[in-house]
Amino acid sequence: MLSVVSTVFWGLITLSVLVFIHEGGHFLAARACGVRVTEFFLGLPCRFRLERQSRGCGTVFGVTPLLLGGYAAIAGMDPDVTPHAASVLGYVHRHGFAEVDRMAEDLGLDVDDVLLSCGELLSMGSIAGAPANGQPNDSAYLPMRYASVPRDRSGNTVLDGRAFMRAEASEQGEPWVSDMSDDQFLAHERSRTYQGVGFARRAFMLLAGIAVNVLCGMLLLMSVYSIVGVQAVSDVNVLGSVEEGSPAWDSGLRAGDRVLAIGDTETPTWSDMLDAIALADPSGSIAFTYERSGERATVSVQPGDDGMVGVGATLTTVRLAPWESLQVSWAYVVQTVQGVLRLLQPAHTMEVLDSSTSVVGISVMSAQAAAAGPAAYLSLAGLISLSLGFMNLLPIPPLDGGKLVIEAVQAVARRPVPVKIQNLVSYLGIALFGLMFFYMLRADILRLL
Repeated sequence: MLSVVSTVFWGLITLSVLVFIHEGGHFLAARACGVRVTEFFLGLPCRFRLERQSRGCGTVFGVTPLLLGGYAAIAGMDPDVTPHAASVLGYVHRHGFAEVDRMAEDLGLDVDDVLLSCGELLSMGSIAGAPANGQPNDSAYLPMRYASVPRDRSGNTVLDGRAFMRAEASEQGEPWVSDMSDDQFLAHERSRTYQGVGFARRAFMLLAGIAVNVLCGMLLLMSVYSIVGVQAVSDVNVLGSVEEGSPAWDSGLRAGDRVLAIGDTETPTWSDMLDAIALADPSGSIAFTYERSGERATVSVQPGDDGMVGVGATLTTVRLAPWESLQVSWAYVVQTVQGVLRLLQPAHTMEVLDSSTSVVGISVMSAQAAAAGPAAYLSLAGLISLSLGFMNLLPIPPLDGGKLVIEAVQAVARRPVPVKIQNLVSYLGIALFGLMFFYMLRADILRLL
C-alpha cells in the first residue's frame, strides 16, 4: 500500500508541476500580449478549490484537488462567436444586475441564445456571474443571473492590468454606461482576448508553453550536472562495492580493497581490471591479488553462471562547468526532437510507442527516481519536461502545434477556418491521442504484471 501511495504521489506531483509550468508559459505570454487571463490553477477545474484574485491583474489564482495538471483560462480561446453578445453585454452593464429570463424577454431573444452569449462574455471576463441567494441554478454550467464588472471611464477592467484605473472605477453590479454603442463595446472587449489579437501574438502565446517546458527541462538537467552532481566511475583499481553473496564476496573480497593484479595481469586502473576479467577463462577460477590495510593477499574467484564476479567500481561525484552541462542538456534536447520526429514517420511510429510510457509508467519511474535521490529525480523531471514540450509541438489539434497550424492557415487564407472544421479536427486529434494513451497504458500494465 505504501508503494502504491508513493507511486501515485510522485506521479501526480511530477506531472502536475510540469503541466502547471507549461500553462504558466501561456499565462505569462498572454499577459505580455495584453490578453486577459481569468483563471490560473494548479489542478484540473473543480467546484472545490482554494482561490484568491490578484489585485494587480484580476486573475484568480488557486489550486484544486484534481492534481492532474493545471490550466490557464485565456479569454477568447473558444472560436465560437455568439450573434447576440453585444446586446447582452450592453444590457447587463446598463442595468448592473440582470436575470437571464428578463434579458431574453426585454431583448426579444431565446433564453438559450442569451445563455450562450453570457457564457462567451463570462469567459472573456466582460461580465460576472451573480446567482441570487437561495435561487437554484437552472443551467448545468452557467448561472441564471449576471452582474456588470468594475470598469474605469475607458471601459477597462481589473483583468486589463495597469490600464485599469481603480480610483475612478465603478463597483461590481453598478450600472455603467459609456459613449460606445453595444457593438463598439463588444469590439473593445474582444480586443483584449486571444481571438482579438493578430497572428504573431497568437503564435507567441501558443509557443510560450512549449518554450517554457524546454527551458525548464534544460535548467533541471543543468542543475543536476553542475550543482547536484552525477556519479561517475573513477578509473582506479579500488573496489567501490562487492555484492553480498556474489562469488567475489564469498572469496573474501570487500569494498575498499585495492586490486593489484588479476591472474598475471597487473591492474593499475578499473579499465585494466575489466579487460583482465573479460580475457579470463569463464569456466575456471580467476586469481585476484589485492591489498588491504597494507597487506597483500590472493584469492580465487569462480565467476557465476552469468559470468559476473560481483564487484563494482569506485564512484565519484562529478560536477560540470555550466557550459559543459549546457552542451549535455542540449544533446538531450536533440534526442527528444529526434524521437518526436520518428513518431511522425509511419515506419517508426509503433517502435516509438513501444518504447514510450503512459502516466502509469511515468508515476512508477518518478517514484523510483525519487527513491534514488535528487539527481535521478531531477534528471527524470527534466526529460519529461522536454518530452511534454516537444509533444505539444506536434501539428495535431488540440495540441498547441495543431492550433498553431490552424492559425497559420487562417493567416495565409486571410479568413477564419470554419468552427465546425476546427472542432472536427480537434475531435479526431483527441481520438488519436486516446488510442495512443490506451495502447501505452496497456503496455505499462503488462510490464508491471
